Amino acid sequence: MLTLTRILGSAVDPDIGDQLHHLEHEGRVESLWLAPEDTQRHRLRLLSDKGTDCAIALDRRLNLFNGAVLLIEAQRAIVVRTQDQQWLRIAPLDAEAALELGYFAGNMHWTVRFEGGHLLIAQSGSRADYLARLEPILADGRARILEP
Repeated sequence: MLTLTRILGSAVDPDIGDQLHHLEHEGRVESLWLAPEDTQRHRLRLLSDKGTDCAIALDRRLNLFNGAVLLIEAQRAIVVRTQDQQWLRIAPLDAEAALELGYFAGNMHWTVRFEGGHLLIAQSGSRADYLARLEPILADGRARILEP
């Protein structure tokens, strides 16, 4: 198992990017794919896309991000890659429904953002699970799901 304890920089940093470019041509860049919510974790274990068993153990002051370079050597590099965050967009019928929806999302501890009068919920599980939880407010028309 390879233990990674530092973030060396970003894949878009000019110096690191040049090194990665050369290693990529030789097929020596490994990716650690994370779900968006896992970027907040400081301790995790996973396999790279090339099968390297990796343990990440970061200081609490550090946060993972898409393109974080955790290892760069002459023979290989390991880079964090994140999957795209999926958002569920909900349009409340009126201000009362918006308050109820916001209250409900808060009680569920869902990550949300607001955009153009809509509530966007970051999906960290199946869409069906979110829709099942929201069913009462959706069924009576107080809110509706907007497709992306």
